[in-house]
Formats: sequence, C-alpha cells, structure tokens
Amino acid sequence: MSRKLPIIHATRPSPHSRFLGEQVDLEFSNGEKRTYERLLSAGLGAVIVVAVQNDDDTVLLIREYGVGLEHYELGLPKGKLDAGETVLEGANRELKEEAGVGARDLLHLGALSLSPSYMKHVTQIVLARDLYDERLPGDEPEELDVVPWKLSDLHRLISRPDVTEGRSIAALFMAREYLAGRFTLPSE
Repeated sequence: MSRKLPIIHATRPSPHSRFLGEQVDLEFSNGEKRTYERLLSAGLGAVIVVAVQNDDDTVLLIREYGVGLEHYELGLPKGKLDAGETVLEGANRELKEEAGVGARDLLHLGALSLSPSYMKHVTQIVLARDLYDERLPGDEPEELDVVPWKLSDLHRLISRPDVTEGRSIAALFMAREYLAGRFTLPSE
C-alpha cells in the first residue's frame, strides 16, 4: 500500500534529549498530529566495505575494539565519509586505513539505516574487488587484525560471540547474494 508522506510542520532542538536530538511536528494524511523525536546525524554519512579477494568467496574482516560492548569485535572496515569524498572514494580510503589494501573495482550495493524510527544515519555498502596492497595512516589507536573469512561460511561467522554488529552482518549477506546472482541492483 502506498501512503502519502506526513507533512513536517516544524523541527526544533529537543530540550530534554541527552543526545543531540530534535523534535519533529508531523501531520499524517488522516489528520492525526504527533511530535516525534529523532537523533541528528553527524557528519556526511558513513561507508562499510565488503572487500572480496580474487576467489569471490573470501572477504577481509577486521578485529577492532568496541568500547560500547567492551570487547574486540570482528566486522567489516567502515568509517565516516570525509568532506568532498564520494562514497566510493571514502570506501577505498577506509579500506586502505583499516585493512591495508585498496581496490580497483568498487561497486555501491545500497544503504543500511540503523534505526529509521528515530535516526537519520545511513551507512552506504560498497563491494570492493581487484584488491592490491596499500596502507594509509588511519585514526585507530592500534593496528587492526585483518581476518580472511569465506562467505560460504557466513552461517558460522554469525554464530560467533565477537560478531554482533548488524551492519557488517547485513552487508556480508547482501554481498554474498549479489556475487551469487540472487540480488541485483536497481540499475542492472
């Protein structure tokens, strides 16, 4: 069913939010009015990179400390976009900083939202192939471990206690399905 988008009558800083948030006054097509609260998105967006080696089955994961969960998490290279960067340029930079490789072939697979009910943040998913060695200095406090993993063993990866980050899991699934020909991009 197609619905008409609500009308946004006003937005203002949220006076009671502990986070950087705003209140949004909406009117729905049925006349109902509500005030929603949402977190503001900082920066220019983010990228997450599925770097695939030549066999189209092996991806490069990184192990990085996650202070939110207070453990080392195994996931995909990711980060914020810098001013003036395209999604593909940002993906290649993050790949070089975090995994020590660049890619000659980059493809934008789509986007993931974290919680569309109250966040504007979107992460762009990029498939990277035709890899080559190149390291750029990053902002990580320690060198990250690079861990090759078979997409054909994705079912084993997602059962690990150090693999909990939803964007990585979803991006790996999308890349696996794309490489297998079961997922096509709207432009294809």
